[in-house]
Amino acid sequence: MEAGTETVSRIAPDLQRKPPMLMVSKLAKTYEARGVTVQALREVDLAVGQGEFVALMGPSGCGKSTLLQLIAGLDRPTSGEILLDGERMDQLSEGRRAILRRTHIGFVFQFFNLIGNLSVADNVELPALLAGLGAREARRRRQRLLSELGIEARSQSIPSQLSGGEQQRVAIARALINRPAVLLADEPTGNLNSQGTVEVLELLRSYHAQGQTILLVSHDARVASAADRVLYLRDGQIRDEAHLGQAVDSRSVLSRLLQLES
Repeated sequence: MEAGTETVSRIAPDLQRKPPMLMVSKLAKTYEARGVTVQALREVDLAVGQGEFVALMGPSGCGKSTLLQLIAGLDRPTSGEILLDGERMDQLSEGRRAILRRTHIGFVFQFFNLIGNLSVADNVELPALLAGLGAREARRRRQRLLSELGIEARSQSIPSQLSGGEQQRVAIARALINRPAVLLADEPTGNLNSQGTVEVLELLRSYHAQGQTILLVSHDARVASAADRVLYLRDGQIRDEAHLGQAVDSRSVLSRLLQLES
């Protein structure tokens, strides 16, 4: 599928009845590097329905992480529109984008990005306190999330005392504490072993089953197969997609995703 297809057509049919939770229209990002113009994204159209789990695949340098960073408000697009829950993010001031990022977006990074000298409990609670949540409610949410994620016993540990899988669980708890409209995950299993990868995918599936909207970037077809829908980026454009929600044969799913890379 070539870029420029009507955005809403990318949403699964049962989600088209509702306005998309996330809408990206003709999004472009250009960098200047050593006097050379680099087009990281070329008029990308994307829509993610409420409660949908979408994965972005593609080779290194195709624009996956750039797209996620623009959606998160960590950078500004060169042109195009980003609407999150109906609000134009690309037109907001830096201060307003920071507020929206704290309250409406959860971000899970490949390398966890935990604060090394803070305990697990403090790492998870901090975004809630920064968003203006009271200390008692922040603590209550933190305790519930750490319990759900199976790491409540490590709440007073610091990140360096945890395994990679445990650190990513903490990062997921931190991303979810403000009950975000959308959870963005940039290669969340890229720094984990096989067991940690399985555990994190099971966690993402469980929160998706509870209605969490998720947009995940991965180069791994097995990770992407957890999603309802997979989009494939190449040279800064969405080139193809696969709907996986109704698939029952895991081998056929993986085969289809691997075909996207050919």
